This record gives sequence, structure tokens and C-alpha cells, in this order.
Amino acid sequence: MTGSDRVRAILEGRRPDHPPLMPITMMFAAQQAGVRYRDYVTDHRALVEAQIHTAERFGFDHVSCISDPVREAADCGAAVEFFDDHPPAIAGERALLADKSHLGQLELPDPLGGGRMHDRVEAVSLFRSQLGRERLIEGWVEGPIAEAANLRGLHALMLDLLEDPMFVRELMEFTLELGLVFARAQVEAGADLIGVGDAAASLTGPAIYRELVWSFEKRLIDGIHAMGAMVRLHICGDTRPLLAPMRELGSEIIDLDSMVPLAAARERMGPDQVLLGNLNPVELLLRGTPEAIGAAVAQCHREAGPRHIVGAGCEVPPGTPEANLRAMCDWAIHSPG
Repeated sequence: MTGSDRVRAILEGRRPDHPPLMPITMMFAAQQAGVRYRDYVTDHRALVEAQIHTAERFGFDHVSCISDPVREAADCGAAVEFFDDHPPAIAGERALLADKSHLGQLELPDPLGGGRMHDRVEAVSLFRSQLGRERLIEGWVEGPIAEAANLRGLHALMLDLLEDPMFVRELMEFTLELGLVFARAQVEAGADLIGVGDAAASLTGPAIYRELVWSFEKRLIDGIHAMGAMVRLHICGDTRPLLAPMRELGSEIIDLDSMVPLAAARERMGPDQVLLGNLNPVELLLRGTPEAIGAAVAQCHREAGPRHIVGAGCEVPPGTPEANLRAMCDWAIHSPG
């Protein structure tokens, strides 16, 4: 089976030759290829080189365009700081919508307008030309509330959820449309699957998530499906209180952080949801031993059952010993599907 075939098999309820491997690698991939991280996030050719190199070296079944969470915000006009060896970030407290009255003047950027989103679209296109259908190609967008936090500032947005939920709805209407146009550009360039990172969702609590956030995630996922692509949803943090509504979103893959026991996720989400994860990236992959990692990924697979994709709970940290990551990968590759 090719990597693409392996992932599609498990998503379609068929048995692959072994569990698929889809860990998130960003800074780790750049290090593997000897690429400066500033170049990885600003030059799609460096990202593609590093992703293909790392996927081939460790046997991953996908390559990904994920690099940092501020591509969309940068193209909206947010002040972004870049670093040689760390992901770019919103500059200090200078959120683009520090004054929320500016939302009405905010214009939707063109994802093919030569900015940071365009660079990601070009990465998808280059992946497709170099890999064909050998590995699944994953695009990436920020989810509605994660992007709202990028534009408004996380602290201010959390207060808005309590004090001005109407503004938050208006802001997420904008970020939803932004996510859809960015996803469409990546799908049209050749992405098979769109990863949706909605980290701030785990900070809202189950009541606000269900009442306010869920419907925007649902519309984003439904919109991506209408484009003909699949979805991988990743919400950082402890999402145990959100598992039941997350199940109803219809995302092909739910990528869980290491705080969430896979047994609990399987119980709450039922037998058909494909789960991805979820080794502790720091305590196990970065600081653990190959033996402990092999045992932990076997336990993850037992808890998740056959509809399981192997990966870490979040990004594989830079500096992870190769032997540790290989222990996770070797378990998957030598395990029956």
C-alpha cells in the first residue's frame, strides 16, 4: 500500500496493511533537513523539502503544510514577528483587532495574492507535482475561534465570550469565511485533506463550545467536505468535556492531545470515529526511552481500536531523539493493520 492508500483504507473502514502514521512535524522536520526554521515558514520549497525528507526517513503516510498558526492573520494585516529557530508569532500585545470596532473595516485577503497563505498553497502544488498519489497531502487552516484569537488577542477574546458574544459571532463569521477561501485554494492546488487547528476551543468550556463555537466548526468542516476534501481536526489541550459534540462534527479524523485518554475518547465517540494520537510529545517522545514509547503506542492502539492512526498528542518536539520517534514509527510499521 502507498501511504495515501493506507490512510484512505482506514477512513473508509477497510483494513490497511498496518496502522497509518501521521505525526505532526514542523520544527523537527526542519531540523532533519538542515533547514532554518525562518526559511521553513517563509519559503514553501524549504518546507516541502523538509517534509518529504522526514516522511521518507521515518515512513510517514502523509506530508503536511502546517508550519505556524499566523499565516491568515499576517495576510489580514496583523503584525507578525519572525525568528530564525522558532515559529513566527503575533507581535506582542499589538493584536489587529485590539479595537474591536475595526472588524467592520477588515477585508478578506486573497489566498493567491502573494502573501503567506499563497506560499502555503504553493507548497500543496509542489507536493502534488513531486509526490503524485504516493502520500496523502495535508493542507492546513486555523479554525474559527483560533483565528479569532489571533486577530483579537486571546485574553481579550476570552472576555468577549462572556461580555460580548455577539461580537465574537461576527468575528467568527469573518474567520469562517477566511478559513473556507484558504481551504478551497489548497484543495484546488491538490490537497487531499485539510487539517483544522482550533486550539482556543479547549479554553471555552462545554457550554460556550456547544452554544457558540461548535456551529462555526461544523460549517467549516461541511464546507471543506463540499470541496471534495477530508478533514483532520486538532484542538490542543484537554478536550474531554467536548468529546461528544466533537463527534458530531463529521471530521474524518479527530486528532487528540495527549491529555485525553484514547479509551475515554473511544467510549464517547463510538466505534466508527477515526482517532489519531496521542503519545505525550514531551514526556515520552522527547524525554522517554524507545522501550517506553513502544509500550505506550501499543496501549494507545489497544484503547483506540482498529480505527486508529498513530501520532503524537501534538507536534513532535524539536530535538526529539531519532531513536524515540523511530520506536513509535516502527511499532506502527511492524504491527498488523
